[in-house]
Amino acid sequence: MSREKRDFDQEAASWDERPQRVKLAKDVADAIVRLGGVHPTMDVLDFGCGTGLLTLQLQPQVRSITGVDSSRGMLEILNGKISGRKLANARTVLCDLENGGALPGKYDLVVSSMTLHHIPVVAPLLAHFYGVLAPGGRLCIADLDDEGGRFHGDNTGVFHFGFERDVLRRCFAEAGFVDIVDDTAAEIVKNDDNGPPARFSVFLMTGKKA
Repeated sequence: MSREKRDFDQEAASWDERPQRVKLAKDVADAIVRLGGVHPTMDVLDFGCGTGLLTLQLQPQVRSITGVDSSRGMLEILNGKISGRKLANARTVLCDLENGGALPGKYDLVVSSMTLHHIPVVAPLLAHFYGVLAPGGRLCIADLDDEGGRFHGDNTGVFHFGFERDVLRRCFAEAGFVDIVDDTAAEIVKNDDNGPPARFSVFLMTGKKA
């Protein structure tokens, strides 16, 4: 497990080239719709949005969606998509919470996919999410089940080797969330030249702001 930060700016241009990532975004979006109660009057925040693979899956189904990321390179790719598709209800915000940034606005739904394992300390982030949610709003977090450090070929910038769902449930509750539920959202299969494919499950956990 590495305490160094990963340079996502360098990866932005080729990020969407892996079909696996595109499929995961669709699977997570489907799970969010199923568990998060997505509807057309919602204002949504996608934290750690990257190039917007999840953002743009949800965009047609909501009133507005804001993609937040600390990587300028990732947001440049997403901004190009928003501009190219002439999307009036999508925007991006560059924000680095670890260096004093703050999440903007109020939202009916906050989503985040495959970002939490890159966050050193989870509790303050969940508190941030609680603060920007409107009363009755929901948080939807998708991430890896405990995987023992096998998922990433390079663990630079990885602070958690997945999560135990019971532990994360307690973190949600301590942040003030209620009606906490989780389900398996997706499976990621990685081929290994030296053995059978490795399978990793991705959960979606949701909680409601009281």
